[in-house]
Amino acid sequence: MSYLQRARQTLEAIRGEHRYRDLPQHGLSNVIDFSSNDYLGLATDPQVVEALKRATRVGSGGARLLGGRQREHALLENELADWLGRERALLFSSGYLAGVGTIPVLAELVETILSDQSNHACLIDGIRLARTPHSIYEHATLPPTSTSKSLLVVSESIFGMDGDAIDPTALLECLREQDVLLLDEAHALGIAGPQGAGLARALDDPRILILGTLSKALGSLGGFVAGPATAIELLVNRARSFIFDTALPPSLALASRIALLLTRRGDDRRERLRANAARLRAALDASPSSFDCAQDDITALRKGSVEGPIVSVLLGSEERALGVSEELWKRRIFVPAIRPPTVAPGTSRLRITIRADHTLDQVDMLAEELRRCVATS
Repeated sequence: MSYLQRARQTLEAIRGEHRYRDLPQHGLSNVIDFSSNDYLGLATDPQVVEALKRATRVGSGGARLLGGRQREHALLENELADWLGRERALLFSSGYLAGVGTIPVLAELVETILSDQSNHACLIDGIRLARTPHSIYEHATLPPTSTSKSLLVVSESIFGMDGDAIDPTALLECLREQDVLLLDEAHALGIAGPQGAGLARALDDPRILILGTLSKALGSLGGFVAGPATAIELLVNRARSFIFDTALPPSLALASRIALLLTRRGDDRRERLRANAARLRAALDASPSSFDCAQDDITALRKGSVEGPIVSVLLGSEERALGVSEELWKRRIFVPAIRPPTVAPGTSRLRITIRADHTLDQVDMLAEELRRCVATS
C-alpha cells in the first residue's frame, strides 16, 4: 500500500468522526463574522492600513541576527516592553513560534514543567519540544508545588477555547523563588487591564514572562515575549524559532506600532467590546435550558469578573456542532464549530468571538438565531 493510499484511509477515518477540515473558498464579506480574533477591529482601521501603504520594502531580508535587522523591530519591542511594564521584549514572526521557541529555553533552567489542561497548542508543542519532565494540572486550579524541584508553570490568562480567565496574582503567589511563570496573554492583551495591557500588568515580578501576539486585538501579525532583560537575552541566543526564522517585514512592525498606539488609547473600543459581550451573555443566560456555556464552571483560580471576548457554547458531539454552525451560515452568520483535537472529545462547541465593531443589532440577531438553531439541533 502506497503512502497516498494510507493518507486516503486516514482522511476517511477523519470524515467518519465528523472531524474533517477543508479550506473554504468563500470569503466572509457577505456574512456577519463571529469567528475573528480581531477583537478591537484594528485590522481594518484606516491608520493601521495606511502604515502598510507607506512600506518601502516587502520582506525583512533574513533573520534578525543576520540581514533582517530593521529599526522598526527595535522600536516596537521597546514600546511593547513599556506597555507591559517589562524590561525587554523580543519579537517573533508569530505567537505560535514565540511559544514553541520560548518554552524549551526556559525549561533548561528548571527541573519540571506544569501546564494547564486547557493550554493552547503552541504551549503544548513547546513543552513537547523541551527535554524536561512535565505534568498537566486540572484547568484553572492552583498547580501542585509541593515538590522541591524548580518549576516552569505555563498557563494562559484568558483561555482561547473556553473564554474564561484565571487570576495571575493567585497563580504567581503559589510559586517559589526558584520557579518561573510563562503567562500567555494572547486573548487578554488589548482587552483587559490598564490601556489593555493584560491581566498581569500590575505584577512587577521577575519570575513572570509574558507571551503575547500582535495578531489578535492589535489586528496585525507576529508574536513576542516580554520579561526580565536577562531572560530575553537568553532567548536571543537560544530560541531556535527566533534565531533561524526570517524576521517580520518592517511594514508589519510599523503597522503594529500604530495599532499598539491605538490600543493604548482605545478605552472606547474596549467599552464597546465589553457591552457587546455582556449583551450576548445576558441573552444566553436568559435561555439556560438551551445553552451550556463553558464559562459557567467556576474553579479555584478562575477570575470570574473578567468579561472576555470569547463565548463558548458547548454542544457535545462533533456532528451537532457542525450542524448548528451550518444552520447559522444559512442565516448569513458565521460561527465556527470547534471539534477534537482542538478540544477534548465530547466537548465540541461553537466558539463565538465578539468584537468592538459588532453592532448591538448584530449581537441580538446572533442570540436569536443561535437559540433557534440549538433548539432544533
